[in-house]
Amino acid sequence: MPQRYIKKILDARVYDVAIETPLTEARSLSKRFENNILLKREDLQPVFSFKIRGAYNRIAQLSEEQKAKGVICASAGNHAQGVAMSAKELGIKAVIVMPQTTPDIKVKSVRDRGAKVVLKGDAFDEAAAHAQELIRKHGYTYIPPFDDPDVIAGQGTVAMEMMWQFSHPLHAVFIPVGGGGLVAGMAAYIKYLRPEIKVIGVEPEDSNCLQAAMKAGERVILDEVGIFADGVAVRQIGEEPWKICKDNVDEVITVSTDEICAAIKDVFEDTRSIAEPAGALSVAGLKKYVQREQLEGENLAAVLSGANMNFDRLRYISERTEIGEQREAILAVTIPEKPGAFKTFINALHKRSITEFNYRYSDAQNAVIFVGIQIQAGGYGRDELVQELRETGYSVVDLTDSDLAKQHIRHMVGGHAPSISNEKVYQFEFPERPGALLKFLMSLGTRWNISMFHYRNHGAAYSRVLLGAQVSDGEEQDFEKMLDKVGFRYEDMTENEAYRLFLGAGNGSAK
Repeated sequence: MPQRYIKKILDARVYDVAIETPLTEARSLSKRFENNILLKREDLQPVFSFKIRGAYNRIAQLSEEQKAKGVICASAGNHAQGVAMSAKELGIKAVIVMPQTTPDIKVKSVRDRGAKVVLKGDAFDEAAAHAQELIRKHGYTYIPPFDDPDVIAGQGTVAMEMMWQFSHPLHAVFIPVGGGGLVAGMAAYIKYLRPEIKVIGVEPEDSNCLQAAMKAGERVILDEVGIFADGVAVRQIGEEPWKICKDNVDEVITVSTDEICAAIKDVFEDTRSIAEPAGALSVAGLKKYVQREQLEGENLAAVLSGANMNFDRLRYISERTEIGEQREAILAVTIPEKPGAFKTFINALHKRSITEFNYRYSDAQNAVIFVGIQIQAGGYGRDELVQELRETGYSVVDLTDSDLAKQHIRHMVGGHAPSISNEKVYQFEFPERPGALLKFLMSLGTRWNISMFHYRNHGAAYSRVLLGAQVSDGEEQDFEKMLDKVGFRYEDMTENEAYRLFLGAGNGSAK
């Protein structure tokens, strides 16, 4: 399979619009991890991602008849911009179907490149279905984002450049994985030319379609995918990429949202550029691999695949960075409700720095504080900190790995609600577009009292809401039937420990 792609990669038409991006040393990362770490800067492309390569190579292969009718794609991200710019360069009409949840910055960018934008549905599937309707009506040619030999060959030119830019032996190349076009094209070229180089795909923990396929030995469809790294939120690896990846990708590493946020900061410190979550995936995977394998003195390369970051998301990312770098522990600590208790607790930390401190009076005997404490990078000292506090006599719950605590609770700490009875708590995901929050609230009806609500817009396509409602015994099924009709994905959080400690009807205490 790789042999068949070599000529296609060598002949790929990408440089009418794409540039040969630099392969630069990440000095800070290299020094910190004691390896020579290189970054392939696809974030510097004219559309700020590698997608321009595959899109242009595919469109350039069209017949004159196909070019005359125009092209279409369904995309909310970088592929849309690649198709728009490629079509404009070749003088071809382009129609881009995007979900209504697409951030304005991406819609504007596509329109500015001369494409017609059609907004349809709340999710990619609805946009893709509408694109097929337009193809049947107008005869457009569909330009797929990853599942196409010409698209894969275009993306493979990233590896071709890397091989001639760095002549020394490479131990491994880390490549972000969504639908698989980039990793397939690069793996085909690398394994044909230098089979000893490890090709390692990197996926979010909640969007690991290639890892799942490799484990099963066949393509699988994920039940759901995460919303943070939207550029790689794909439920199934592409059919054509899978043919290449199953024999030429050595391993797939998955990383958490916090680890991605930490990698975005790492990239910024070395390049002064801000990678999008999918763009920083490879760096997060590289760090995890180095720590796991205890590597020293190796040459390692990571592809920075894109930098189309919505500015509003930076607030959320900065909040999660220290935890992602494992430099912060988030704890719930029970202290006595009496004068001097805070000072005693601070002394028990032995001069460790406090990064966050939330508290509200709710009980005459005890108080539960939500506290962030700085620890050594890599999480060293976190267990020792918890043990020290417990030995001093404090009840402690480690919430560092609790997504609910980091997503909602830290912004809501305001005491318990002892007068609230029969409270059920749910976390929702809903499409972030004008009027969506109002529609969500209106759809809940008036039968049940809303006892708690927390929403924060992070500039992403989807947002999360934490909702509490008073649901009497025996009404649970009716309530969840109503939630099913609302149509947004939800999860019952009533038994979540972070909720119980800081927001539940009881006083709560750390155990």
